[in-house]
Amino acid sequence: MTDLETPVAPSRAGPAWRRAAPALLGYAAVRALGLVTLAVWSAARDKSPHQLLSARWDSLWYTRVAELGYGYEVRLPNGDVHSNLAFFPLLPWLERAFAAVTPLSHADAGLLVSALASLAAAWGIFAVADHVYGRRAGICAVLLWAVLPVGIVQSMAYSESLFTALAAWSLYAVLTGRWLTAGLLASLAGLTRPVGAAVVAAVWVAAIASFVRERSVPARTGAPSWRRALAMLIAPLGAAGYVLWVGRHTGKGPLGYLDVQAGWRNGFDGGYAFARFVADKFTSFPSALAGLALIIGVGLLVWLYVICVRQRQPLPLLVYAGVVTLLALCASSYFGSKPRLLLPAFPLLLPPALALARLRTSRSAWVLGGVAVVSAVYGAFWLNGSGPP
Repeated sequence: MTDLETPVAPSRAGPAWRRAAPALLGYAAVRALGLVTLAVWSAARDKSPHQLLSARWDSLWYTRVAELGYGYEVRLPNGDVHSNLAFFPLLPWLERAFAAVTPLSHADAGLLVSALASLAAAWGIFAVADHVYGRRAGICAVLLWAVLPVGIVQSMAYSESLFTALAAWSLYAVLTGRWLTAGLLASLAGLTRPVGAAVVAAVWVAAIASFVRERSVPARTGAPSWRRALAMLIAPLGAAGYVLWVGRHTGKGPLGYLDVQAGWRNGFDGGYAFARFVADKFTSFPSALAGLALIIGVGLLVWLYVICVRQRQPLPLLVYAGVVTLLALCASSYFGSKPRLLLPAFPLLLPPALALARLRTSRSAWVLGGVAVVSAVYGAFWLNGSGPP
C-alpha cells in the first residue's frame, strides 16, 4: 500500500482520462438505459419523466433554495416544521449559477449539475479503485455503482452525485498525498450534505495516522507537516460554517441545525428507531418478508465492511465507508431513504468489484448487463411509485 504522506507519481501509461474512458463510457451507457426505461415506463403511466427527475421530493426543496434563498418552511397539521434550512447549500448555489449563465431553469440546471457530477463521481470512484486494486477493478467498481438498485438517483436533481464526486476525489487526493486538495474537497463535501462529516473524518484520521508513523520512523520523508495540518483545518470548514450560520440565522446557537432536523423528525439515535421499524414488520406475514429482507440487507452491509477490513483497504476508505454507513443506518427517520443515503458508500463495492475483475471479461459483462436491466426497471418502477423520500 502506498504511504499516505508520499505523493504517488503516475506510473501508468496514457492520460488519466483515456485510462478511465471504458469506465466512463460504461457508466454513461448504464445511466442512458435507466433514463430510457424511465421514459418508456412513465409514458405508459401518463407521467412526465422530466418532472420525476427534477421537480419532486428533495429536488423541489433544492430548487426553492436556488430560486428564493433560505427561509421557506412548511408547517404540517401535526405541528412539525419542514424548513429548507435542512438542505445544505452547494447544490442550490450551483443551480443558481448555471441558471444565471444559461437559458436553463433552476430545476433543469439541477439536472445538468447532477449529470456532470455523476460522471465526475464515476471517474473519482475509478481513480480510487484503480489506485488500490488496478484498472479492471476500477471499471467494475464504477459499473457496480451505476447498477445499484437506487442508481436512478444519480440522474436526479439530488445532491448524492455531487457529494460522491467530491468525496471520491478527496479520498483519492488523500491516497496520493495531495493534502491541500483533499482538505478543500472535504470542505466542499461538507457544504453538500450532512454526511460530509465522513469525508472530514477520513482526512483527519489519515493525517493523524501519518503523523504517528512519522514519529515512529523519523527518517521517512513525505508531505510537509504543515500541509497535512492545514488540510485538517480546512476540511471541516464547509460543514461547520453552514451549521454555525443556521444557528445564527435561527437564533438558536451552534446547535440550531439539530432543531431544524428535529422539525423533520430526523436525527441520530444509534439505530433505535430503525430497529423498531424493522421489528414492527414482523407483526404480520406479508410485512415479515420485508422485515427479513431488511435484516438481510443490513447483514450484507456489515459483511461487505468486514471484507473491506480483511482486504486491508486503505484507512481513509474504511473510515469514510464506516461513517457513511453508520449515519445512514442510525438516522431516526425516513427509513425508505436509507438505500439512497448509502449510495455514496462506494468503498463497500470494492470487494465485489475485485471479484468481478478476476472473471473473464465476457462473464463479468453478462453479470453487470443483467443487473443493469433489473436496476433500470426497478428505478422506473420506483420513481413512478412512491419514489425516493
